[in-house]
Amino acid sequence: MSSGFGLFLIIIVAICGMIVLISKFKWHPFIVLLLSALFVGLAAGMGVNDLIATITSGFGSILGNIGIVIIAGTIIGTILEKTGAALTMANFILKLVGKDKAALTMSLTGYVTSIPVFCDSGFVILSPINRALAEKSKVSLAVMATALSSGLYATHCLVPPTPGPIIMADTLHANLGLVIMVGLLISIPVMLAGYWYAVKIGSKFDVPAKPDTTVEELLKKYGKLPGVVRSFAPIVLPIILIAIKSIADFPSAPFGVGFLKNFFDFIGHPVIALLLGIYLALTLVPQTEKGNNFKWISAGIENSASILAITGAGGALGAVLQKLPIADILSSSLLQYSIGILLPFMLAMILKTAMGASTVAMIVTSAMVAPLMTTMGMTSEIAKVLVVMAIGAGSMTVSHANDSYFWVVSQFSDLDTATAYKCQTGVTFVQGIVSIIIISILAAIFM
Repeated sequence: MSSGFGLFLIIIVAICGMIVLISKFKWHPFIVLLLSALFVGLAAGMGVNDLIATITSGFGSILGNIGIVIIAGTIIGTILEKTGAALTMANFILKLVGKDKAALTMSLTGYVTSIPVFCDSGFVILSPINRALAEKSKVSLAVMATALSSGLYATHCLVPPTPGPIIMADTLHANLGLVIMVGLLISIPVMLAGYWYAVKIGSKFDVPAKPDTTVEELLKKYGKLPGVVRSFAPIVLPIILIAIKSIADFPSAPFGVGFLKNFFDFIGHPVIALLLGIYLALTLVPQTEKGNNFKWISAGIENSASILAITGAGGALGAVLQKLPIADILSSSLLQYSIGILLPFMLAMILKTAMGASTVAMIVTSAMVAPLMTTMGMTSEIAKVLVVMAIGAGSMTVSHANDSYFWVVSQFSDLDTATAYKCQTGVTFVQGIVSIIIISILAAIFM
């Protein structure tokens, strides 16, 4: 199997090839991602049978994790749009914050939501509001998508109880409470940097929200729109349930280890929570439209098909990349340099860019760095916390075609691949750099 410079050259060629084939030649991302997985595996010397098995298992694994979430979220979004509930939510939010602050509202919403909820799930859940707000405030969907995505990403990579940060804290024996407090502190300017990027760069791309129906058509058809509480319930309830599950899973076991914890683990699982969301969404359907339940659910499933295919293909490529000895190569190269807090950041950044999965980059990097903490002089409580933060910052740099989140954001927001690179990849680069600058300043002061 290839190693060293040759392996990274293969990955670079694959990434460049994906960009050219999708952006210039307009190949479908599903085909390009699968071809890229085959190219990387064969060029790196993987056995044919092992390569095929890795591609199929990677495809199935990522869909096993978020496939039902994507379908359920799309169904909820379809029903909220067709019943006018999404417009009710948009009207309510804009009355509170004003049309000129719609993007900032989504950044803040994503920031809070992603503390307990995986960013992929959070984006799917919040997508109906995002689209409705874009239409109501007359802001490009590119701005709103980038604002929401970056808000979700800021806490996803830096603040427990999101799985990646909580696993890093455990691996590096960092104080969990301190990790949460420092993570919240750092993630605020990181979220604001994402919002600034969304407004400055996203506004260059005119991506219309394209709702199925206008408010005038809905009012003519139904007489009135659903109420605010009932409209928000299919989205807010799943978020609350998932958040309670995250609290139940804390190492301190606040709900114990018996029936209560098991109950919250069940009802707060994203799949169960979103199925409840579908039920609440169906209660919004007017009596005269009850016969359309099957048709609307089918439309949601059909709308999710392309997203599922691309997300699965991205998972296949990610699985192939994770099979390669990237971490071992880094161990024998970057680890010999004494660059302080930048070392864990660079390790995570390279792994994230190469493999696509932020959580995997966090887990692998923290495991690599843990034995070196004493040698690096990172033994104090604040040093451990800042190493966790540095790895989290690296794991958000950058999201591109081998990252399932890239495709969730682009496909749920009607962004073509070229635009998605400029918005999603660009904003995650800015957020990663802002993060490590802040962390380096804190390290200079406290370490």
